[in-house]
Amino acid sequence: MNSRQRRGVILLLLSVVCALGAFAGVLSVISDVKSEVGPEVTAYRLKSDVAPYTTLSAGQFEKIRMPKRWLSPTAVTDLSRIQGKIAVTTLRQGSLLQSDMIVARPALRPGQQEVAIMIDAATGVAGKITPGSTVNVYATFAGQRQGDPAQSKIIVTNARVIDVGKITALDPDADHRTQQPTEAVPITFALSTLDAQRITYAESFAQRVRLALVAPGGDTGVPAKDRTYELANDK
Repeated sequence: MNSRQRRGVILLLLSVVCALGAFAGVLSVISDVKSEVGPEVTAYRLKSDVAPYTTLSAGQFEKIRMPKRWLSPTAVTDLSRIQGKIAVTTLRQGSLLQSDMIVARPALRPGQQEVAIMIDAATGVAGKITPGSTVNVYATFAGQRQGDPAQSKIIVTNARVIDVGKITALDPDADHRTQQPTEAVPITFALSTLDAQRITYAESFAQRVRLALVAPGGDTGVPAKDRTYELANDK
């Protein structure tokens, strides 16, 4: 073997050694990446914005896979956990679903029933009443006969709100367009049978129904003498 052949063999061996070193380096990098990333798990991402207090469903989320170590401890990895839950606040498109974003929908107590009525969005709710709120329900009635004074009555006290729907545009009668609300929100209450009758009567026959938010922990009782108001009797 002449000197030229020996140099060729040496260069070939060096090339093989370099190739093996490069391959080992790639394997080492891959191994390091795998050790840093770890196993993948399922997570759920929002397809679109979800309004506060909306009942959640599986169709609002898309399933993705991502490294377990990158997920926060509150990340939801099992979509069955949203059953019977509502959004606490606005959920943004692309966000990962977290357990602190959702709460259980308030449940009925023994002897209660769900009753939903439409409430003026501007004056009756004003964005402050949410599921779990306690409210007093006021209704204003015209006099029964001509010349009788109009009255404001507290129809129900301590009504518990269990759901707040979406604002709905109304098409009031043209003859009463200035008196009727243009937008309303369906509010669902948990009520006794008697209170359910009172509140449905008010929705059907009152000129206007309003909700008053009750402060937590306060004295919410209203004496019978204070449940009806007439302007002429105001002293």
